[in-house]
Amino acid sequence: PVFLLPGALAARREQIAEGLHGSVTLGAGQFCTKPGMVFVPAGVEAGNFAKSLARRMAETAPQVMLTPQIQSNYANHVAARAKQPNISLEAQGAAASEPGVRGATALFTANASDFLRQPDLAAEVFGPETLVVSCGNREEMLEIARGLHGHLTATVHGTEEDLREYRDLIEILEQKAGRLVFNGFPTGVEVGHAIVHGGPYPATSDGQSTSVGTQAIYRFARPVCFQNFPNDVLPAELRDGNPLGIRRLMDGAPTKD
Repeated sequence: PVFLLPGALAARREQIAEGLHGSVTLGAGQFCTKPGMVFVPAGVEAGNFAKSLARRMAETAPQVMLTPQIQSNYANHVAARAKQPNISLEAQGAAASEPGVRGATALFTANASDFLRQPDLAAEVFGPETLVVSCGNREEMLEIARGLHGHLTATVHGTEEDLREYRDLIEILEQKAGRLVFNGFPTGVEVGHAIVHGGPYPATSDGQSTSVGTQAIYRFARPVCFQNFPNDVLPAELRDGNPLGIRRLMDGAPTKD
């Protein structure tokens, strides 16, 4: 999910449309953090934003997808979504003219009230597609956020004033995603100490850990306690004298002794 707040939409509409287009179509939309739902405050700015994004999507050439089955599933999802009530196909890329397994871009729009009545609109479409949802008021945007399932990321574009006005939105999203992105785009993961690539179920099976970054070791580790064992029977990592010379905690303090 991506939330565009009023101040940012008014000030950076074209830049956001350009960046969002790049994020949606990166790798033919096959990144696990591809923006699949974009929530905007209804009005003239939202309409102009959707038109700008639609133009970019329509001009994007079909891209190579990972397998024939993935491409087929994507095409079927797009075709099925186009037939759903109260949703509009605003833009679609041209059919592939080159050989290979390729997927055409697609942009859909809907109103928040219809989105709330059709929960399947929140389902993932794996490929270069996204859905722009116009929210008639602040409460509709908050209601949508409360109803989201777990996600790897949630993105917010706003000004400092937007953040003050929508502080409750941020508090909701803290419970819905493992990584909150401000004035950026979720595709691309920088490996580092602070990265979180996880989130509440169903984003991952265990929302308390990350699959990327230095903390990822905890996803693959299970603690075992050796109580009252003789020193020579302990694993080498735990023996007195630290024969492996590794960094350890002794009574809660880091040591190499």
